[in-house]
Amino acid sequence: MTEDRDRDRDRDRVEVAYARKDAQVILSVAVSEGLTAKEAIAQSRILRRFPEIDLRVNRVGIFGKLTQLDQVLEPGDRVEIYRPLIADPKAVRRQRATRGKAMHKRNGGKEKT
Repeated sequence: MTEDRDRDRDRDRVEVAYARKDAQVILSVAVSEGLTAKEAIAQSRILRRFPEIDLRVNRVGIFGKLTQLDQVLEPGDRVEIYRPLIADPKAVRRQRATRGKAMHKRNGGKEKT
């Protein structure tokens, strides 16, 4: 009986999630018809808890898929606030490949064993 009540309550809610190296938070918010991602974030008060979040900079998604702040939510959705990337992934891969080529040349083209 308790599980049914919990399941019903979860159907009427959405989650707002944010993570840093030192803290991860998932907050639950009641869903009202037409609730947007931006409104859910505001209702969760997560911006007070993590003042570094700037919704003009931080991107948001629902279950790992990028979305807009005006996206209307469905019960059970999880709004995720993403931190900005520290480094460009393509540039990091390029640097790694360049280092690998340099090491290969230093070893006379022979693999290390």
